[in-house]
Formats: sequence, C-alpha cells, structure tokens
Amino acid sequence: MSQGEFRFRTPLRVRWMEGDAQGIVYFGSYMDYLEVAQAEYYRNLGFSIYRVAEAGYFDTAVVKVEMEFKAPARVDDTLDVWVRVARIGNTSLTSLFRVCPAGSSSVLAEARIVNVSYDAAKGESRPVPEDVRRLVQRYEDTGEVLPLADLPGLTAALTKAEGRR
Repeated sequence: MSQGEFRFRTPLRVRWMEGDAQGIVYFGSYMDYLEVAQAEYYRNLGFSIYRVAEAGYFDTAVVKVEMEFKAPARVDDTLDVWVRVARIGNTSLTSLFRVCPAGSSSVLAEARIVNVSYDAAKGESRPVPEDVRRLVQRYEDTGEVLPLADLPGLTAALTKAEGRR
C-alpha cells in the first residue's frame, strides 16, 4: 500500500520512557502509538471513541494485531503515524497503520488491526452502527467528513455522553 492511500496522519514524538537501553523504541510502545493514532483518526471525523463508548453506542475490542518492524525509531524522533480503515464488515473494522519518520515516506513499521464492535454490558459483538459506517466510508472514499447533524444516532450518543460529564 502506498502512502497516498492513507488520508489521515498524526504526529508523535518518541519519549524517553518508550525506548530501551539503546535508545531504540521498545516494540510494545508501538501499540500505544497505534492507539493514539486511532483515537485521533476518529477525532478528525468529529467524535471521541471514548465518549461514544461511555454512551454505549460504539465500542470496540481488538481481536487481531499484525505488526512488521522495518527500521528502528529512536528516543526524541518525531514520527508520523498514518491510519486507514481498509474494511468495515458487519461487526468488524480492519485498520492499517504506517509509522514513518516525520515528513518521510520511509517506513519504520506497519500494522494491521482488526477491531470488533463490542457490547461490553452483554460481553458480545454487535453490528457496527450505521452512522459510524457511513462516516468512515465517506471519509475513506472521498476525504469528506460528514457533518454530525447528518448522523442522528452518533449525535444522540455524543449528547448522552456529554450529559454524563
């Protein structure tokens, strides 16, 4: 997959605690980078995945992670983490990630994560909400972010989450 197939990126700086004794980013730290990038991806679409999960509208569980390391990142490097939702199934979303030095097309790591839409109260999977599906698909297809006013289920969940604060 080429860099041009990713619409979204978020910058990060490697912190001291994320490196090992050689100053190279510890492999487990990449999972944190991917989590941050996923949250920022959805913020870019207009909502917090944490808030809609609090409202019981849309929550996910990671069921599969594939990661390939190609070159090391080091403490104090700035990175770009690229994100793309490549597939939305009935109950799952498959996201692709690419970690690069900031401003570069060199690849340090690539990942594929499968999340399942999850109902924590029932402990089972559930369909991806139609509003989330529409929002993500439109963004991935065109780069356009739909107005939240066009997504009544998502808007109601955000209103409910704000009422809990």
